[in-house]
Amino acid sequence: MRILVLGGDGYLGWPTAMYLSTRGHEVAVLDNFAKRRWEMELNVEPLIPIHTLQDRAKAWKEVSGKDLEVFVGDLRNFETVRSVLESVRPEAIVHYGEQPSAPYSMMDHNRAAFTQINNIIGTLNLLWALRDYAPDCHLVKLGTMGEYGTPNIDIEEGFIEIEYKGRKDVLPYPKQAGSFYHLTKVHDSHNILFACRVWKLRSTDLNQGVVYGIQTEETVLDPRLATSFHYDEVFGTALNRFCVQAVAGIALTVYGKGHQLRGFLNIRDTLRCVELSILNPPKAGEYRVFNQFTETFTVTQLAELVKSEGEKLGLKVSIGPLENPRVEAEEHYYNPTHRKLVDLGLVPHLLSDVLVDSMLKEIQAHASRIKKDIILPRVRWNTRADSKEAGKRALASAAIIHD
Repeated sequence: MRILVLGGDGYLGWPTAMYLSTRGHEVAVLDNFAKRRWEMELNVEPLIPIHTLQDRAKAWKEVSGKDLEVFVGDLRNFETVRSVLESVRPEAIVHYGEQPSAPYSMMDHNRAAFTQINNIIGTLNLLWALRDYAPDCHLVKLGTMGEYGTPNIDIEEGFIEIEYKGRKDVLPYPKQAGSFYHLTKVHDSHNILFACRVWKLRSTDLNQGVVYGIQTEETVLDPRLATSFHYDEVFGTALNRFCVQAVAGIALTVYGKGHQLRGFLNIRDTLRCVELSILNPPKAGEYRVFNQFTETFTVTQLAELVKSEGEKLGLKVSIGPLENPRVEAEEHYYNPTHRKLVDLGLVPHLLSDVLVDSMLKEIQAHASRIKKDIILPRVRWNTRADSKEAGKRALASAAIIHD
């Protein structure tokens, strides 16, 4: 199958391209390298050095004997999207090509506006190009469980049956996004649903939980094939941060009460979910949603797991609470459904089985590259007036944690 991976230079895009390539698909990748520019802008970098996309594609050819065609371009440019689709003639597209950070979208007005324009217009351009140049192509779009928020009812997979005043209908599940980034995913979902209904496109929206892990079957074949791993406050995750803090001897910074409950999955399971979606496409005109995660943890549970596993490696790990820089419910109900991918054949990797070998040990091997000054949060969700005082309190807490 001919498959185009958008955002093919990224944390998920690069491993996805190799994974699909090694399974016999004809794979092309597109990226504009914006993530690398944002990293330079914020003075952050992946813990593990990564090569350029072009050099990684060459290395993949040497290691596997398989070609990955590389396109450089921006999804906001419709002519770029059109020309790539005409060149590749994809039967499936895996769409990771968006600004992926909630904190980045909450830093200031310019970054919030950029995130909205970049993500929404890029996907909108893709939908129009699919209508005109690849109408039978299956769009596999990376969404997020963050679209739903934390409602006080069970979270279904994309749709919910509602009865109101004696009438019933199946409608998109209500969305309560937690950042301007998450709102772009909501708008994407609405636009894709509309395009499927009106233009008879076909799409799978993967509402993904938090992904963890550094290694896949392909990245371990050669150091040049490594994917990015971020632990900073903007592009990292709580779990990544905890693992790096454990190795660096910094107390694990649990935001607020630490009762925030979220879904998680290993990077290898993400790749399998994408493959299962591609191998089992929807029919023309169908928009479907899979909730893509395998386990749920509170932030405190993550910290405690990292602490216990780190101590097995001889690390001295402590946990230090930090004022929550986000505006989010810390005490909430959370019971999302996630059956569809399991029904298609997903067999999950569990965090407790892979945390030491595929994360902590790998971080230890690159411990000299840890930049301690980029770990703690400075981006706040609240108002500017409140942010100044709250920022002072956060920095005071941070000083205590470092000590």
